[in-house]
Amino acid sequence: MATPDSPRVLVVDDDSALLAALEFALKAEGYSVQSCSGAEAALRASPDQLACLVIDYKLPDIDGMDLAQRLRDAGVTAPMILMTTNPDARCRARAARDGAVIVEKPLLGDRLLRQIRALTGSPPNP
Repeated sequence: MATPDSPRVLVVDDDSALLAALEFALKAEGYSVQSCSGAEAALRASPDQLACLVIDYKLPDIDGMDLAQRLRDAGVTAPMILMTTNPDARCRARAARDGAVIVEKPLLGDRLLRQIRALTGSPPNP
């Protein structure tokens, strides 16, 4: 379970079922999770003390890399994971340039969790 000291993860995905599943799984692992169903909600989210961003690449109102740039422009410095299906060369190049790690959908196994642990520096204490 998350505690006030738990690393905070911002998760942005327009798929409500996936968003709920990610929130549940991350909280079960001891992370504090703020979930948003779109870019506007993410831009209104509190950027304070974020340990990691997990953003879907294909959002209805803006692509995930553009959202990440807007969050960076707003002062968010947390490392980022970009979730996408079949990333093309342009997506991979852009993610690499902006320092984002790509995790491909479907999210099988614990690859996303391992990436979050790696980017936040240590696993939380569930």
